[in-house]
Amino acid sequence: MHPADKAALRLAIGLGLAVLVAYGLALPVPFVVCVMAVLVLCKPGPPLPLVKGAILALVFAALVAAGVVMVPLLEHYALAGVLLTAVVLYGVFYAGLIHGNPLTMILVISFALIPVAGVADQALVGMLSLTLAVGILTGTLVSALATAFFPDPPAPAGQRAEPPAVSQETAGWIALRAVLIVMPVFVLALVNPSLYLAAIMKTVALGQQAGETDARSAGRELVGSTLVGALMALAVWIGLSLWPSLWMLMLWLMAAALWAGSAMFGARATAWRPSFWSNALITALILLGPAIEDSASGKSVLQGSAVRASLFLGVALYASAMVWILERWRAARSPAIPMQR
Repeated sequence: MHPADKAALRLAIGLGLAVLVAYGLALPVPFVVCVMAVLVLCKPGPPLPLVKGAILALVFAALVAAGVVMVPLLEHYALAGVLLTAVVLYGVFYAGLIHGNPLTMILVISFALIPVAGVADQALVGMLSLTLAVGILTGTLVSALATAFFPDPPAPAGQRAEPPAVSQETAGWIALRAVLIVMPVFVLALVNPSLYLAAIMKTVALGQQAGETDARSAGRELVGSTLVGALMALAVWIGLSLWPSLWMLMLWLMAAALWAGSAMFGARATAWRPSFWSNALITALILLGPAIEDSASGKSVLQGSAVRASLFLGVALYASAMVWILERWRAARSPAIPMQR
């Protein structure tokens, strides 16, 4: 079996097990657990060891819990709190680009979600801290189990190539671009946390994806992945409505992960980058999770999903416009620098 096929199967099996754990045990905010598991499963290279994954989950839980100290600053000194959050997110994005760590997005989600949750309700901080830690631990566990079923042959030491390093100037520019994409939604979330809490996760995914796109393809990739993710969520919801049960939810999400993963890992030839398909799968999970919660609480699923999908599409349009404007400004500024020197 080709390694790309094995990677797609690992993603599908891993997401299925994460859905079974998160929704079967009725964990708080179960779709966040699934998103964290997908981020761990999409990490290139060998799976995280179980001990390392457990330590990583504890570290993230401690960092997330420590983020509650930002809440008084945001409540009493809003401008200073927003600027400090922007500096922290810039540092996390920059460090992730310099070191090539694919799990940077988890840390960015943590630092962006916790202050907003703390402003809304202090009890949400502990719940989200537990959810994020369980998501990382679940992703590590299911990744190890899926890899045991579909292992890759060990590559010769001479053929292992390190990922290309990003220069400090490029990393600083991409991190600045990502922060400018995330911060407006972060400010809106402070005003209305219940509406924009899921949008923060979507915006962080767009900020991460925007680092791999240029100005010409930003609109197609960022907006296109959002639309594809919405269609995936709609297809899963229609299939789930035929027979609402945990097993059907698990099987339909596994089918969606298999379809997106086959393109993400190269088993199916497409014109889009892997980040396009990972963002589409994450978007589907972020849209589907609140829809299931709306259905369980008796709220209008159609109205809530339409509002969230429109919000996500607006955020994607803003992100693509921001990438285009910043790249045009950078291109216009670059020839002027040597002339001034």
